[in-house]
Amino acid sequence: MSQQGEKPAAHEDDWWRKLYDETAPDTGPSSAPDSLDDRFDSVSDTVSEAVESEREPEPLPLPEVRPDPRTAWDPYREQAPPSEEPERKLEPEREPEPVPVATQAAVPGPRNTVFPAPWEAPAGPPGPRTFAVPKPPEPEPPPAPLTPPAAGTATAPDPVALHELPPDWAASDAPADGGGGARPLVDHLGDRPPTYDAEPAALPAATSENLDALVPDTVLDGARYGTYTLRAASVRGDSARFRGEPRRDALLTARFGAAESALVLVAVAGGVRGGEGAHLAAADACRWIGGAVARSHARLSEDIRAGRRADLKSGLHRLTDRTYGKLRARAAELGVEPGEYTTSLRCLLLSADPDCRTRVFFGVGSGGLFRLREGLWQDLEPVIPEEAASGVSEAGPDGDRLTMDLQITTPPSPYSDGPAPPPAELFRFRASVARPGDTLLLCSNGFAEPMRDEPELPDELAERWGPPGPPGLPAFLADTQLRIKGYADDRTCAAVWEA
Repeated sequence: MSQQGEKPAAHEDDWWRKLYDETAPDTGPSSAPDSLDDRFDSVSDTVSEAVESEREPEPLPLPEVRPDPRTAWDPYREQAPPSEEPERKLEPEREPEPVPVATQAAVPGPRNTVFPAPWEAPAGPPGPRTFAVPKPPEPEPPPAPLTPPAAGTATAPDPVALHELPPDWAASDAPADGGGGARPLVDHLGDRPPTYDAEPAALPAATSENLDALVPDTVLDGARYGTYTLRAASVRGDSARFRGEPRRDALLTARFGAAESALVLVAVAGGVRGGEGAHLAAADACRWIGGAVARSHARLSEDIRAGRRADLKSGLHRLTDRTYGKLRARAAELGVEPGEYTTSLRCLLLSADPDCRTRVFFGVGSGGLFRLREGLWQDLEPVIPEEAASGVSEAGPDGDRLTMDLQITTPPSPYSDGPAPPPAELFRFRASVARPGDTLLLCSNGFAEPMRDEPELPDELAERWGPPGPPGLPAFLADTQLRIKGYADDRTCAAVWEA
């Protein structure tokens, strides 16, 4: 009996006895294969059949549409002449409606979707996997004109032609260069064009041993500190470009220190004409004077901001003499005369302090120092007294000569090892205070000569470097290459615009 007191059925007791009968023999192993591979094949076949049946359902037969016998349908009615049929209004064709399949019994599908096994290959054709990317919107067509153009008038230009560059776009100078506004296109100054071409023609000769000595055709640099903007460029001359000679001028722009105590050095060196290693001497001079200023930049920056003119002159003179002493020692190592391995050296020291407008110039040799103020150029080259140029003066404080020149030729000293060394170049120094709107120009001899001898060049630069502000680097490079017939040497210059 059960817990409720009722009698169980006979078939239930019989099933219970068969399940828990201890006397029943064990079933033992089955005759069917039961290895791991067999189970895998069985599962794989079962899943594959389910997926194939899910992917490719058999098409259902469409029911045959038969005419209703209750309607008066006459098969010979379609063959009646068209004249007997009444006129019908033309109606647009409609898409055929799908035939209902309500009479067919729906095939029940599986409740859960069966997916292919991970080890199965996809049923479709193989292809690359890509991410879904939204299709970019198509560009809107240009609006059509409101009124058609009248006869005889020009039609609207092609929109593509509006974005085409003009043929002379490379020679034009747009205001987008950073300042200066639109600049005139000038090929050369003067009545006659220069002899040589404006573009480089030949590269300097090179070997496997002199690759370190090669210099580029053009160097361009710029910066802005405090109240001034700096532009610097060095360009190989037309003559050197034509003959394949290296650029003899060298340019160095460097900053030492940081913040307001920083010091900016601009060094311009020009090698002697005809010297085989002239460009090497110019590069050595810039590198050595730069190292000397770098080691003393803290003291130099302090003296410039404090206005100690005498200390600056004596200290910079000493640094310059050491640089030329190294040049003479280098010439002795190379086995050349000191006059062949030398260069002119002109430098600018600029403080990064916005409250300091003192600009210091020093150097040795030929070149130029100019200032553009209120539209006029001023030559600031320090004047060397005639007595200093000829040597030590023999006149006393009152003008009396201390010794008498008897015009007697003295024999050479027996202690001299060779010819007397060439007279040393005189040191040049100038410290000036800049005003707002000034432009200071430091240049090598290749640019200083036309500035002094050809009035057209300073006039053209005064117009270009006027009130609109400093030009960008490309415009400044174009300004330094204003060509004049008879001046084909290297050009190196640095200009400082005061805010």
